[in-house]
Amino acid sequence: MIARVNGILVSKSPDAAVVDVGGVGYEVFIPLSTYYKLPDKDEPVVLRTTAFIRDDSIQLYGFFTQEEKDLFTLLITVAGIGPRLSRNILSGITPDALTSAIARGDIVALVALPGVGKKTAERIVLELKDKIVSRGGKEKGPVVKLEPVLTDAISALKNLGYREKDAEAAALKAKKECAHGAGVEEIIRKALRAL
Repeated sequence: MIARVNGILVSKSPDAAVVDVGGVGYEVFIPLSTYYKLPDKDEPVVLRTTAFIRDDSIQLYGFFTQEEKDLFTLLITVAGIGPRLSRNILSGITPDALTSAIARGDIVALVALPGVGKKTAERIVLELKDKIVSRGGKEKGPVVKLEPVLTDAISALKNLGYREKDAEAAALKAKKECAHGAGVEEIIRKALRAL
């Protein structure tokens, strides 16, 4: 496995970079987020890479940050998402925005990405939400995992036709007003009054 390429940048385009490592030029496919961070031609560069072996070729996918590589690796574990689509997804959204969208289950934001349809977006959320939230809890303070009581209340309010933002705000407000240890029904009743 080729995990890192460290050399001189020979050329770059929005799709790929060529890095000279000891006289050998490696073509590395990159997302736009990496392209914008690359140095000028003939400057030193380090890319974190993942290799894919096909019947007739070895393809390298490279990333400027470890976070991009980690997200790429997570995305390709989803059924129906290969390295090319994973790279396209990372080209259309920042890593922070992507992790946030997955953690919130924001299908609309994911469908807006190149090559992602509704079914693919739903699979991404279904297969990666728990992994993203658990990573977020340790590494990314902004991603918050709600208590099961709140999650259930928000889900019930959404099923009644309220928008996710409104349902979340009302449920959080209701939870603050309720006594400690209040159940889902009580939170929903108070939230409905607020809505």
